[in-house]
Amino acid sequence: MSFLSASLARIKPSATIAVSQKARELKAAGRDIIALSSGQPDFDTPDNIKRAAIAAIGRGETKYTAVAGITELREAIVDKFKRENQLDYTVAQTIVSNGGKQVIANALMATVNPGDEVIVPAPYWVSYPELVSLCGGTTVFAQASRASNYKLTASELEAAITPRTKWLMFNSPCNPSGAAYTREELQALAEVLLRHPHVWILSDDIYEHLTYGDFKFTTPAQLAPQLYERTLTMNGVSKAYAMTGWRIGYAGGPLALIKAMEKIQGQTTSGASSVSQWAAVEALTGPQDYIAMSREVFQERRDLVVSMLNAAPGLDCPTPEGAFYVFPSCVELLGKRTEDGAVLNTDEDFVSALLQAEGVALVHGSAFGQAGNFRLSYAAATEQLRDACARVQRFCATLR
Repeated sequence: MSFLSASLARIKPSATIAVSQKARELKAAGRDIIALSSGQPDFDTPDNIKRAAIAAIGRGETKYTAVAGITELREAIVDKFKRENQLDYTVAQTIVSNGGKQVIANALMATVNPGDEVIVPAPYWVSYPELVSLCGGTTVFAQASRASNYKLTASELEAAITPRTKWLMFNSPCNPSGAAYTREELQALAEVLLRHPHVWILSDDIYEHLTYGDFKFTTPAQLAPQLYERTLTMNGVSKAYAMTGWRIGYAGGPLALIKAMEKIQGQTTSGASSVSQWAAVEALTGPQDYIAMSREVFQERRDLVVSMLNAAPGLDCPTPEGAFYVFPSCVELLGKRTEDGAVLNTDEDFVSALLQAEGVALVHGSAFGQAGNFRLSYAAATEQLRDACARVQRFCATLR
């Protein structure tokens, strides 16, 4: 309808949210559904963090806060960046937002003009290109391949850069693939970026603490200090501390950019929830044993899911270095028919037929810019994952 903004025509609804909602509706209708479409830990928020929130309520910490966040949380963020990433920021160089998504939206709204290009490596988190479009920018997709485990190479990055490039969206470990960049892989990308000083880097580190085995996480501004002045390093408490509903994201970056983001936030949401901010202070400064515990469980789940999916006829599932997703290829199954005669022409056909036949809700890979794949979140109970993967195996075995 003409009353609505033309910007709405530039964006699509979130595919992950849509699949999760469909799964909820089917479950409410009585179907036996296992939903592995949502990117949130199934663990409860640690008790010390919940107690900190309750204590904050008891102290009356329930008023508006400064737009950029309470000083105590911003100081904790400064300490976190120094302790874990060897990055030096002042309190004024930090901002607290209503989740990591708002950090990204603020940054793009504050910097992107019509005609500006933002490089988004594919496969990508579904919201990156939509936020770029909402802000009037142009997304340039840099397609990674299975050969590189869905990680962007230096040559692919170089080919995507033009004089109009403003940002590179960088996500490691990556949603949806779980791929994480080694220091050597990151160094190769940094060398390209150093040759193009007009390109800024938005480093989405939200899965920083979810890496497995001997993998060592490194963030771009840490590896290449020359990039510090044009890097926004974004993180949050949602994934690392099972705090998705608390809605706290944060970032550190150049002062002028942070001030511009604060200006945007001041006219949209103002500050994040006061109680959630005090809970986040405890998350960043309190005991960190939850992280190691959850990482161990997620690694066990990853290994189970990878093994079972690779045993399914026609699936190829690489082993991710981080996050809590696997991103298998179902290309070999496209063109086959289900038991009721439906042809699976696309990855979306595959996940739709799987949901109908076996009650397992996954997200099709084309929603993430990689046709022929699907994403499965293993942030679910181990027995539920075992059951879901057995159903996937059964479904794949019936295709002809």
